[in-house]
Amino acid sequence: MTRTPLPSRILIPVVNPLTAQELVKIGASLMDRRTGVLTVLGIVEVPEGTPLSEGATQARQARRLLQRVLDYAPEGVTIHPIVRIGRRAAEGVIEAATELDADLIVFGWGGKPPTTRAGVPTSVFSPTIDEVARDAPCDIAVIKQRGPAEIRTVLVPIRGGPHAELALRFANALAHRNDAKVVALHFVPRGIAEGIRTQSERALAHFIRQHADGHVEQAVREAVNVRNAILREAESADVVVMGASAAPATSHGETFLFGALPEAVATRARKTVIVVKTREAIGKATFEKLEARAETLAAAERAAFEARSIPLRVERWFGESNFHHREFGDLDRLVDLKRKQGLTVSLVLPALNEQETIGVIVERARRELMERHPLLDELLVIDSDSTDRTREVAEAAGARVVVHQNVLTRYGSFTGKGEALWKSLYETCGDIVVWADTDVRNWHPRMVYGTVGPLIAEERIQYVKGYYRRPIVEGGLLKEGGGGRVTELVARPLLNLFFPELSGLIQPLSGEYAGRRSLLETLPFFTGYAVEIGHLIDVAERCGLEGLGQVDLERRVHRNQELEGLSRMSFVILQAVMKRLEERRKTRLFAELGSTMKLPRSGHGRLGLEVIELADHERPPMIRIPEYLEKRRNDPGSIGAAAAAAAARNGRGSSAAVAEPPSEGAPAEGAPTAAAPETEA
Repeated sequence: MTRTPLPSRILIPVVNPLTAQELVKIGASLMDRRTGVLTVLGIVEVPEGTPLSEGATQARQARRLLQRVLDYAPEGVTIHPIVRIGRRAAEGVIEAATELDADLIVFGWGGKPPTTRAGVPTSVFSPTIDEVARDAPCDIAVIKQRGPAEIRTVLVPIRGGPHAELALRFANALAHRNDAKVVALHFVPRGIAEGIRTQSERALAHFIRQHADGHVEQAVREAVNVRNAILREAESADVVVMGASAAPATSHGETFLFGALPEAVATRARKTVIVVKTREAIGKATFEKLEARAETLAAAERAAFEARSIPLRVERWFGESNFHHREFGDLDRLVDLKRKQGLTVSLVLPALNEQETIGVIVERARRELMERHPLLDELLVIDSDSTDRTREVAEAAGARVVVHQNVLTRYGSFTGKGEALWKSLYETCGDIVVWADTDVRNWHPRMVYGTVGPLIAEERIQYVKGYYRRPIVEGGLLKEGGGGRVTELVARPLLNLFFPELSGLIQPLSGEYAGRRSLLETLPFFTGYAVEIGHLIDVAERCGLEGLGQVDLERRVHRNQELEGLSRMSFVILQAVMKRLEERRKTRLFAELGSTMKLPRSGHGRLGLEVIELADHERPPMIRIPEYLEKRRNDPGSIGAAAAAAAARNGRGSSAAVAEPPSEGAPAEGAPTAAAPETEA
């Protein structure tokens, strides 16, 4: 007999992580161990009238507290902690359950008396649980907690119906996980005829065979007051599992979301009680009813979309997706979470004439992130044909070094950081790729684990940008603030004007960032200074704002560029934004975008203009490159052979033609010449 499978995706809203051990234990017992994932959810409520972004600091604190819950995970169970920000906790729970496509929400309840108004109950368990129970997109289990005691006997009062089926299935799972027994209990009126009692016993036995696969003891008892009888039987059990029972509103205005009987037992029992409720089924509705329901849902979706206007979405995103590197500072825990997910991580260090700093960076990364804590599976220095000793120093420190001009030579080579990053995708194999600048004088492993951490911790996040305080050197002196002039004068105004969904990014041009290979290989790469801003626009287009994260890396000291270099960078970034605008609007905004920049030159009686070609080229997504597909096909640990074969057959869409070598050969003189970090962005 085919039985309904156990939940694969369980969401556990947690108010106090210190009391969550029993919830995690029970949640793990109810989960399908082959495919299951437990997600613990923290909610930060921000009052009306206060920007949602104000919840960012509280969200960080909540995430740190939720880390304690990871210690409660049974062997073989993965827990993902997430935090959401909203006006009301119930909204956050429902949104998270919908986002995660949860099968079950597990609530903890301390057994407090219900809220009343004028003597009439206004909530059963709590306002949040009640509101979620009315609108939940999945099954619900409310656990009245009595502490994480040993489970030996699970009592299931059975009255029939879909909620009872769910209760027996969950009780059976609890018994399997804890080597316990299940007692299925059914009550009949006192003095009932023997034939009717026998019929009830047969019906109970059939019900058990349908919905449980272990040894379940069945018991039929006579009772005048079923509630009191259940409470008496519960004294000899460790856990009571009850299905909700429908009941109409009373003459006193009371309503029972789960039914009067299970609510009363949950309130009065001295043992752990689990009350379960299945999600609402549409049943055999007429086409007219289905159409009306669809229209209602569409109206609700439109209202939700309007409510989540871009400013509000950015506010919420800023609060929920703004991390701090200290959240991932427990490297043993981060490595363990990475291992449980079967992920691999590649660190890429782009370099051009960085002999002074590259050795220290490689040594620290290897020592802290490969030897002491195996977070990294691969470390690559991608050099842009340095003329100093960068390559020798990096190799001596233990890095694998590749010159980007020697990679995929059939396609030629452009100068620029973006070209080096694009080719580094071919040279690496990690599921997560993290890039970090190499001109940093105070380099710390947080530059890596800070950006990798959110990708390991939250499945929804696909791409993470770092940000930091940036001092600037003036007159040989290091002054706090003043860095990031291109960001503040060019990139930020452009994003606010034309891509406002990205306006919450603190440093969109930072050189520390990480992404999932499955996303990165589908992105085009600008070959020069525009690679970062191009990535952000493209990632937001593909994944939505929710796929982005940013992390505070605190302070970074690096080499600052002169004003003329920043002017060139700004010119190329403007070009890229205009190009993406034209593509998004599907119209030609300008007859021709300029690709040359005139720089005035004067001195010694001479005055003139130097004309420099600054067109930033664009590489196609790496997934279109046959050599890349072949390499991944031969290395199935990096990319699925089937996916690679499908991509090769289908070309990833009609516009995804295989890239051909550039017809012009090498880039024009004066194109961006550095693959080194764009340190003044």
